[in-house]
Amino acid sequence: MPVTLQRLHFPLRGLAAALLLAGAFGASARESQAQPSFDALFDQAMARYKLPGLAVGVVEDGQVVYLRTAGETRAGSGEAVNADTLFKIASNTKAMTTGVLARLVDQGKLKWDDPVTKYLPDFRMYDPWVTRNIQVRDLLIHNSGLGLGAGDLMLWPEPNDFTRTDIIAGLAHLKPTHSFRAHYAYDNLMYVVAGEVAAKAGGKPYDQLVREQLFGPLGMSRCQVGAFDRDAVGNVAQPHMVQDGRNVVVREDAAQVPDNPSMSAGGIRCSVRDMATWVRMWLDDGAAKPWVSAEQRKALWTLHTPMPIGPQLRAWDGTHLYGYGYGWRLSDVDGQWRVAHTGTLMGMYSSVTLLPDRHVGFVVLINGEGEAARTTLTEALTKHYTQPGKPLDVDHYAALLDAGKAKAKAATPELVPDTSTRTVVAPVEAKAWQGVYRDAWFGQVSLCPVGDRVEFRAAKSPRLHGPVMRVGQRLLVDWEDPSVDAEPWLTVSGAGKQATLTLAAIDPEADFSYDYRDLEFQRVAACPVK
Repeated sequence: MPVTLQRLHFPLRGLAAALLLAGAFGASARESQAQPSFDALFDQAMARYKLPGLAVGVVEDGQVVYLRTAGETRAGSGEAVNADTLFKIASNTKAMTTGVLARLVDQGKLKWDDPVTKYLPDFRMYDPWVTRNIQVRDLLIHNSGLGLGAGDLMLWPEPNDFTRTDIIAGLAHLKPTHSFRAHYAYDNLMYVVAGEVAAKAGGKPYDQLVREQLFGPLGMSRCQVGAFDRDAVGNVAQPHMVQDGRNVVVREDAAQVPDNPSMSAGGIRCSVRDMATWVRMWLDDGAAKPWVSAEQRKALWTLHTPMPIGPQLRAWDGTHLYGYGYGWRLSDVDGQWRVAHTGTLMGMYSSVTLLPDRHVGFVVLINGEGEAARTTLTEALTKHYTQPGKPLDVDHYAALLDAGKAKAKAATPELVPDTSTRTVVAPVEAKAWQGVYRDAWFGQVSLCPVGDRVEFRAAKSPRLHGPVMRVGQRLLVDWEDPSVDAEPWLTVSGAGKQATLTLAAIDPEADFSYDYRDLEFQRVAACPVK
């Protein structure tokens, strides 16, 4: 598998000092004093998790002291990942969105406590009181009252045909699960709204604002936002999932990569080189001409919404305080301050970690099924600084993860029912409930005959299609696209014009972005006659 290690020297555009990029057996002097080395951690992650591609950058005291890449942009292609390969950074986009908003605050074009309707007069939440009182800041801190991942099926799986206008209109139909500002529940749709607020306040489309306010001033020349030509840009990592023990490309980019509705929530792509520049800027709090003011940096890094502290955080990091700022997660780790975030899309994983008091930060980018790899590598890199000299490496944390999973499995019954014995539902069996259905926020789906089976098809989300199957007395949808990895139970009530249908994830641990629970379909028409 190709490996790229680099030692380069070049000026950081628009910022004070130069960057030193070191790799290839040339670890920094500071690194050599502690074990395990960055190379050892990198090699452990690649070997243990058999990743298609990996890129890691580490910043210390204003210098990029480690930059290493390995693997391929597409498994088996021979096209090596290097420091300029573009990865989807997913939800690490959120900090870029809040950074652009902070610049607009600095410029006097926006206030954090402005009502959202000041910029988007047609914006509506389910509760009229919330519509009137929700502020720009509330879009950023996951306190909207919506359930976890509410409405995410308008964003993913990509690509789909939802627009940002559809998403904002759909919010009026998403019922809250708890009171506004009551507690934390991660969402993405509010960040889509935040991007449109930025566009209105800045007087330009969101993607143009990001290029002009962020990529340009910081010299992040490889990063992409919005639509672009894949081959003209070149060197674009593709997402992978494991099939039959091999890394296989899924959801491959078309030649013309389209704009996407999740752009301001998770749609930016960057290289590890440019992400190192991003990290370095945040650690340079003494810059003569800071990218954002000290006041806005403080606002971004203030804990606005408390988050629950899980047993892993307590056990691994001794965490006592955990919460969400504006696009950043804030916590203590081994008594030190951490500012961080992760990004997750199908076949793409990223993490950005800052230890501001130590002037240290690092980024991890993966183009495969890399959740465990991201967790263990990010943790081992953190411990390199917070507990130096200890053998807390990737293998150590991987063993802890495996042991935790084994313990949980032994302590609880199997939560995922066996659906392996399934039969196709024939059109004659579904005669009473075939038809076209509509949900207020997700739009139209059909349950109609296709040959000798009945298929579920979502009008605006083409990857959500597949045959209806019977398992005992229950129905499920067998998604044809293997990258859509959360099958739902399908429940039909009533018949004919009175039929309704709902979906529910079969696996209770399915990703929360499969927001089946908020769907309420009503039959609106018969199946088209062919």
